[in-house]
Amino acid sequence: MRKVEGHLRGTFANARITLVPRPKQKDSAEVYIADEFIGVVFEDEDEAGSYMFEMAILSEDLP
Repeated sequence: MRKVEGHLRGTFANARITLVPRPKQKDSAEVYIADEFIGVVFEDEDEAGSYMFEMAILSEDLP
């Protein structure tokens, strides 16, 4: 997950992105910017060594 965290930090130019393992799920981690939860990273079941990042954008978050 450190490689994925580094990739996200570089892609989004934000060193405050962190991945936190999920206690009951071994194939995913929660993604945070500082202390704000923004999404989840999952291991891709179809392609070994690949990951998917899922982030919901709620209507209440939009201007």
